[in-house]
Amino acid sequence: MTQIYDPPHPGETLREDVLPALEITVTDAAKQLGVTRAALSRVLNCRAAISPEMALRIENWLGVENGGRADAWVAQQAAYDLWQARKAGAPTVQRAAIPH
Repeated sequence: MTQIYDPPHPGETLREDVLPALEITVTDAAKQLGVTRAALSRVLNCRAAISPEMALRIENWLGVENGGRADAWVAQQAAYDLWQARKAGAPTVQRAAIPH
């Protein structure tokens, strides 16, 4: 299985790619998304995850045809979260005894 190497936080994608492409400020993006500037800033600065609700807001904002699919944003967040958990070290558990 190929392992993804250090996937970006989806907030980084929004900050580095989406907002500049739209030539929009954080304040204006927050207004259009219907969230506070502080809430969006936390996502953009990788201090908060993109929730399913935020992913749906992005989908409605950008449109599916422009890369705004909610499931893609949630998948990117999950990939980032899983990578961070793997870096932190897998918890020690007893392997299940699966009968053959």
